[in-house]
Amino acid sequence: MGGMAADEKKNQNIEKGDEQEEKRLAPDNHRWYSLRVISGKERKIKEMIEMEVERSGWKEIVSQVLVPTEKVYKIRAGKKVISDRNILPGYILVAMDPERLSGEVIQGITTLPNVMHFLGRDKPIAMQPSEANRMLGKIDENTEQGESMIEPFIVGETVKIVDGPFNEFVGDIKEVNEEKKKLKVIVKIFGRGTEVELNFIQVEKQS
Repeated sequence: MGGMAADEKKNQNIEKGDEQEEKRLAPDNHRWYSLRVISGKERKIKEMIEMEVERSGWKEIVSQVLVPTEKVYKIRAGKKVISDRNILPGYILVAMDPERLSGEVIQGITTLPNVMHFLGRDKPIAMQPSEANRMLGKIDENTEQGESMIEPFIVGETVKIVDGPFNEFVGDIKEVNEEKKKLKVIVKIFGRGTEVELNFIQVEKQS
């Protein structure tokens, strides 16, 4: 029974992975185009483009709209707060069929609120395959690696401990292990420097 459950879970994971991969890949005959937009509005614009594509029946021409992001986090009050940060602020990547790309499609997208223009304006220039693959690969790499810290800890920086036996103590960072998300901090106890090892979420930056 346990083996069957494990196999079923494995198959579900494979299906989930395939689904994520399917979302990332555009059809072979489609190319990626760079669309200039107002910075800070990328997600809303992405939704508007997808709605316009759906409404106008352009799904065979425009296969994917992507806002390149990476996961980042901050430590606040001993808790990890995760958010998305744009890799290319002010840009959206759009996968389209160059053979069927018409002025109507271009105008339909570029006349949406807060959209400026494609690279190449009325005659969009497709990204080089190597450039597109590098950008998509960077997104995949960030996804696989998990979150990166938006305000990294620095050796020599003073931090306040917010959890554990040294709660409320202040110390200086001696070593940062980004891979294990751990710090070595020198804390002064009775006038003597004592080295303690802490997780990132056990300390916070001094404001």
